[in-house]
Amino acid sequence: MRASSPRMTANMGNVMIQARRIGHATFETPDLDKAIDHFTQVVGLVLAEREKDRAYLATKLGQLAVALELGAQARCTRLSFEVDTDLAEAGRRLAATGIASERRNDSAPGLSDVLTLHDPKGTAIDLFAQWRCISPPTDVAGASVLKLGHVAFVVNDPKAMADFYQTVLGFRWSDWIDDFFVFLRCNADHHAVNFVRGEQTRLHHFAFEVRDFAQLQNACDLLGQKRIPIAWGPVRLGPGHNVAIFHRNADDHMVEFYAELDQMKDEALGYWDPRPWHREHPQRPKVWTGADRSIWGLPPGPDFQRGERPKA
Repeated sequence: MRASSPRMTANMGNVMIQARRIGHATFETPDLDKAIDHFTQVVGLVLAEREKDRAYLATKLGQLAVALELGAQARCTRLSFEVDTDLAEAGRRLAATGIASERRNDSAPGLSDVLTLHDPKGTAIDLFAQWRCISPPTDVAGASVLKLGHVAFVVNDPKAMADFYQTVLGFRWSDWIDDFFVFLRCNADHHAVNFVRGEQTRLHHFAFEVRDFAQLQNACDLLGQKRIPIAWGPVRLGPGHNVAIFHRNADDHMVEFYAELDQMKDEALGYWDPRPWHREHPQRPKVWTGADRSIWGLPPGPDFQRGERPKA
């Protein structure tokens, strides 16, 4: 299937807002203390602020990466994205197409002004144009991740979700696996959000970038020391070509650590920055088959694939 296929593209001339990077994710958890412990001692984030029913965690450089809220069930409730558009103008563009939004000034530390809308599956999307660090640079425990890289959801219709993110938030499609798993980017990184077809809408996994393959190996040793099973990996994935490992946290969410993600340095050229592990030269956005899900490494087990529905 070619990149120009109508199934794969949105009318970029009608893009309302241009997201530039993913900011942070908000998770509800029934056990706030356990969640904080995992994000600080395993992932390697810094507890920047703690209230009775919520907490905010930053990277070692001080950028907000995760917000936690006490809730009845474990789930991801919101995402934030940095934009280069005036928020008032963004609100007018959304209103002109019937999409409701509201301005907020109390969303999270470091974000004094956001515009909030909801995507078709109900996840709140906070758009911000300015931010500040919420903690000073500091040494951390755990995997010492660099940033929140992407968040993936199981949805009934990945194409419909991709169309929304492309048309409303300016995402571009990077790769598909058959017709059931889509990877979307908003900057040079291969993907910031993913959608995979499944019976029940839920979080699929979320991912943090680490510095390099050596740090990924250190993360494997860390998980081993803490007796946390590696659900998949180490593996070099096909779409994105990142090397990755996956594990489950205390809320049974799948967490990915990765390095060496494909970069689209020039959108006009339309191919990924060449790397020796690419099988095509140049490597462009494409439709992969399920058999090509990874370049090397063992296939994912049933625990990782829980809830996916590959066929329409």
